[in-house]
Amino acid sequence: MQRLRAIEILSVLLCLTGFCAAGDTLLDRAYDDMYNLQFEQAHSVLEQYQAQRPEDPLGPVSDAAACLFSEFDRLHILQSEFLTDDKKLSNSKAKPDPAVKLRFDSDLAKAQRLAAAQLSDPKLRANAMLAEILRYGLSGDYSALIENRDLAALRELKKGRALAEQLIAQYPTYYDAYIAIGVENYVLSQKPAPLRWALRATGSKTDKEDGLRKLRMTAAHGHFLLPYARLLLAIAALRDGDRQTARQLLIWLAGHYPQNSLYRAELAKLG
Repeated sequence: MQRLRAIEILSVLLCLTGFCAAGDTLLDRAYDDMYNLQFEQAHSVLEQYQAQRPEDPLGPVSDAAACLFSEFDRLHILQSEFLTDDKKLSNSKAKPDPAVKLRFDSDLAKAQRLAAAQLSDPKLRANAMLAEILRYGLSGDYSALIENRDLAALRELKKGRALAEQLIAQYPTYYDAYIAIGVENYVLSQKPAPLRWALRATGSKTDKEDGLRKLRMTAAHGHFLLPYARLLLAIAALRDGDRQTARQLLIWLAGHYPQNSLYRAELAKLG
């Protein structure tokens, strides 16, 4: 009986850290494939996961992530020169792949439907909220970095951050959710002062240091988004001229994802 009770407690603890979904190893494999730039393989693994767990919104939203990262790779959006140069960000002429966009939108719509069905269930609500946070983040990233639709991206950032705050208030160890708060604060902190004031007046968060703190939470303790948070911190370090911190983060990324040539290329630039 005591052993059974211990297993139940462990199960609860795993759920609180966001690792409790059955078939999690497939999700782990899919995200590893994404970070290694093996997107077709990631899609294949996620098809297996969705066949096993058709009710889980993390399946389709993760497939949407594979779509987005594949477009980022194809369009060279995650190269340091692009993300550290505001002129290149604002003048991007990226041309989306229509087939990828169709799949991306379909994945997000499916994830939203599945999450909506779970939000009223206390046992599934946290998982559904995390899927929704990811959906807002992916949609916002696509709008901002591929479509140059900053206002649409801003709306998604705000929704994702607000939902992340709700999730973390109840489950502080859902560390992947911290990235939504970190991204909004950091990205908007880079805007000119008058615009930051206007954004704060509409409820947006623009605190750079809080943004970096939240990104470090995901980078230190996150699960699926831990590597992405480390990449964002490396970009932030480069924007601040902190080459040593950027180098340390990129060394970790290159070591864990040896098939991703981006990390090695960025390290080579640092000398």
